[in-house]
Amino acid sequence: MNGVQIRSAERALSVGTWLIVAGAMLYSILTVTPLAAAHTPDRWHWTAPILPLVVDAAVVIVVRLDAVLARLGGNGGRWPIALRWMTGCMTLALNVADSALKNDLVGVAVHAVAPLLLIVTAETGLAYRRAITAAVVALEAKQQAEREARERAAIERREEATRRVREEREHAAILAREQREHEARMSREQAEREASVRREEREREQARERAEQAEHERVQREREQRERDRERRERAAAEQAERERQERAEQERRERAALLSAGPAAQKLSEDDARAIVAAAHAEGMSVRTAAELCGWSVGWVSTRYAELRGPVNGVPVDLAGTGR
Repeated sequence: MNGVQIRSAERALSVGTWLIVAGAMLYSILTVTPLAAAHTPDRWHWTAPILPLVVDAAVVIVVRLDAVLARLGGNGGRWPIALRWMTGCMTLALNVADSALKNDLVGVAVHAVAPLLLIVTAETGLAYRRAITAAVVALEAKQQAEREARERAAIERREEATRRVREEREHAAILAREQREHEARMSREQAEREASVRREEREREQARERAEQAEHERVQREREQRERDRERRERAAAEQAERERQERAEQERRERAALLSAGPAAQKLSEDDARAIVAAAHAEGMSVRTAAELCGWSVGWVSTRYAELRGPVNGVPVDLAGTGR
């Protein structure tokens, strides 16, 4: 039996079970409602259908959950069995109660058909579903085993093909390696000959380069020696010039100090002496008035000499040599 047939059987069982449940529920409601109404106060007659509905709802729950558990291969334990038989017995009792109270044995038998059929159908449907579930599990296990066997066979075939391909590749690789080794040996011998020729040429080239390098280094050393000699001469000349400049500056400083050490002039000095004193005072940063006191000339004349020593103003030379005498 394949999966399609199993599903078809499950659908037939489910449809038949629910038809029986629906018929039994309808028959039970029609049968039990008058009994409940007869034993209910007049103002509560409208509640009579509630009792068969509650009992039949419990039957629906039992049938539905038993179907699910059976399909899943589970077992609800003792309570589902108790509920199943309790609801079945209640349905049977309620359906035959009216006929039993009237001592109507035929009525009892007739009204017992639907509840008994419902009870037996529930138990039989549960057994069928468990058997179908077991068959499905066995079928799936068989199919799984067949798939695994096919997969193993396919894997073995692939491994065999892979092994043959690997052996062929290894054989081809051995042949190719031998060919490469022969070619490499020939290439190595040729390369060694060419390397020997290149080595000889390189040695000759290196000898020539070493000779040129030695000549270049000799010329470079001579050039550097001449450059160092020139730098020494220039440095010596610069040091000599610096010493002479410092000596002149020291001489000028001593001369200025000598000129300025005489103090204020008692009378107006000659112009040459006055100019020398003004130049010394300007170099030492003295004020115009102090310079005028040292040389005996006027402040204006000394200011003019300071201006001449400072240089042209805005590009216009100062020519006020005789001012302020």
